[in-house]
Amino acid sequence: MDRNFIRHLEYCFEQPLPGEAAQFQMAHISRASFKGDVPDDAKPAGVLALFYPSGENWQMVLIERVSHNPHDRHRGQISFPGGGAERHDQSLADTALRETEEEIGVPAAQVHLLGALSPLYIPVSNFKVHPFVGFVEHSPVFQPEPGEVHAILEVPFSRFLNPHHRGITSVSVAQSVSIPNVPYFDVFGKVVWGATAMILNELITLVSHTPRI
Repeated sequence: MDRNFIRHLEYCFEQPLPGEAAQFQMAHISRASFKGDVPDDAKPAGVLALFYPSGENWQMVLIERVSHNPHDRHRGQISFPGGGAERHDQSLADTALRETEEEIGVPAAQVHLLGALSPLYIPVSNFKVHPFVGFVEHSPVFQPEPGEVHAILEVPFSRFLNPHHRGITSVSVAQSVSIPNVPYFDVFGKVVWGATAMILNELITLVSHTPRI
């Protein structure tokens, strides 16, 4: 296991965050009107970008949400594990850890948090999402929650650093409705777009633009 990558991540979170400038590089043009504009009634949420070792490499876990949950405005999409804050959560970091354990079975006690990325408002669901980054020491045994998670995607982080795995596409959001010219990451043929792509791009920018010590 290459601990140098984790040490680099720790150093990255001592630096200023790239923020909205990096997030909006992967945003659809329609998101421009919501830049910096968060309603007072936005619901707080926490998500987790979770790293884990695979041989000498570091992977990240994403989930494909089930497509039949009528209460999930992001059903069928690829996302980080996470969800809305609940009353008993001590912090939004606790929200992200709790939701990760519930959705993919990784115990919160095993996760080492490294830092937080910039919050991001999601207009379609009225969530203000707080992304956290952490890692576990060993490859997890994932246990997806069938009511929320259709599939787990285990992705080498190096894939996101390769510009050949990003592009522009049309995304179907409802029957006979699609959004053209959407920036996305290609994850083994699956499209990662929207808030997840925006959060990913801030993390990628932070990691790739911070000099190694």
